[in-house]
Amino acid sequence: MQDEATKWDYSAEVVIVGSGNGALTAALCCYEMGIQNVLLIEKADQYGGTSSIGGGGLWIPCSHYAREAGAADDSLEEALTYLQNTVPAEASSENMLRTFLENGPKMLRFMHDRTHMRYVSLGEYPDYYTSVEGAREGHRSMEPASFNITRLENRGDGLRPTHPMMYMMDQIPISQKDAHILVGQLSGWMLLGAKLVLQYFLDIPQRLRTRRSRKSTCGSAGVGRLALSVQDRNIPLWLDTEMRDLIVENNRVVGIRAIREGAEISIQGAKAVILAAGGFEHNQQMREKYLPQPTNTNWSSGNRGNTGLPIEKAMEKGAAIKGMDGAWWCTTFSVPGKAYPFLSIMEKSLPGSCVVNKHGKRVANESMNYQAYVQACFKAREEGVDVDDLWMVFDARFRANYIVGPMMTSKLLPDAKLPRELFCDEFLTMANSIDELAEKVGINKARLNETITNMTDYARSGEDLEFKRGSFAYDRYYGDPDVKPNNCLAPMVESPYYAVRLSLGDFGTNGGLVINEHAQVLKEDDSVMAGLYATGNCSAPLLPSYPGPGSTLGPAMTFAYQAAKSIAHYSD
Repeated sequence: MQDEATKWDYSAEVVIVGSGNGALTAALCCYEMGIQNVLLIEKADQYGGTSSIGGGGLWIPCSHYAREAGAADDSLEEALTYLQNTVPAEASSENMLRTFLENGPKMLRFMHDRTHMRYVSLGEYPDYYTSVEGAREGHRSMEPASFNITRLENRGDGLRPTHPMMYMMDQIPISQKDAHILVGQLSGWMLLGAKLVLQYFLDIPQRLRTRRSRKSTCGSAGVGRLALSVQDRNIPLWLDTEMRDLIVENNRVVGIRAIREGAEISIQGAKAVILAAGGFEHNQQMREKYLPQPTNTNWSSGNRGNTGLPIEKAMEKGAAIKGMDGAWWCTTFSVPGKAYPFLSIMEKSLPGSCVVNKHGKRVANESMNYQAYVQACFKAREEGVDVDDLWMVFDARFRANYIVGPMMTSKLLPDAKLPRELFCDEFLTMANSIDELAEKVGINKARLNETITNMTDYARSGEDLEFKRGSFAYDRYYGDPDVKPNNCLAPMVESPYYAVRLSLGDFGTNGGLVINEHAQVLKEDDSVMAGLYATGNCSAPLLPSYPGPGSTLGPAMTFAYQAAKSIAHYSD
């Protein structure tokens, strides 16, 4: 509470903290709904945050993108049934789920009609729990259409690139569809790869300027399209500006304190402040306070600027929090020389590999979705299973056929030509036999041999007797269609053998401020914290079980739309 009126250094009707999908959507919706004095602030020297680093997908059922792609038979009630069967009842109320499902398609239509935002419906990307009632095997998720970053100010230098795992040769961006084809070397992969390389090198004007492609895909394409729309409207987006506190007057949030160009300034948000600045994945103290242990910032591929300060400052002012023990979990592996760990999503799903602990035992179905796999590991830990040291083990056939993180297949990049720094305890180990591999890594030899033998037997019969790998539609999405009878299982009999160390990591935390259907932040007594809104990973997760690809950005953009409607008193 302020004792007297604040002297403002800058005034806006709405101040938005953050610059990812949620923040940019909030700014554009406010503008289009009649509130044009909007300010975006970002503490980093590039905008986009984790939204730009990630895959950029949205999970929003019944969108016009899906209908236009021919999927007109889905329904909100069917989607609600699916969510009620996958999202814990204590995590999200039916009212909040309905708010998301009803307004997500409206947000997409609103933004498509008024901005450069464009998405492509993914017809073959299934929901993550396809055995559950209400699930569908495509057209609920979408990825951003590719985007030319040179349309942005400074030719896109301010746009944070997508994670390096979504590039060929470190410079050629690929979409989620491309990655599926290239990593698994599915039909047409060589032609696709050649086409992408040719397009990159034939863009001579851009090559003369920079190695960075003018084309962006995945998260940076989604952010880039929104940023171009912000640019068209002359909405200010201040980089290198860090929020330090909320300003409260007469029991209402009226602005923020921030550091800009080394000086503290007061910024008024006359109508509202919207927090959309990500989670706390790179705050080790908060991780140790809230997340399952052990935990480490080095295991997260989320934006390094996400340290949770906006969440903490709102808590100090009385905001309620929820779900702080959660994250968007995914096994990760640390690649020497790379700023962010790689997400292990496709690799461990492909046939001819398995994930084992130091006792040589598998922990769960490696082909299940990444969120569920890590949660299964946490559950196993509670039952006494060691999951603190994990390795993805594979054989020479696997190495020859599939890309693993930064490593091209051995057909294209033989072991002798791999960078020597990759061979280290933190990443890659190679050996001529299973016994030698076990000894090098520190895995129980007998148990590892038993596990590899079992995996080979399962591959030949087509049935995983331990964890039913390959029995579900999501499992099979990242399998190899040329492998029979189960496209997630192949014999592991060809030396040499390899082990890549895995961590139980994440691409962002998802616990945060409790909000209502209008994205207003709530206090512990469920009353509204006047003037304060939140969306994205600043807010408590709507879909913590991650029911489908894009379950973080879909709600983030939808509740940004809800916030703008509330602030502008707009009726859709």
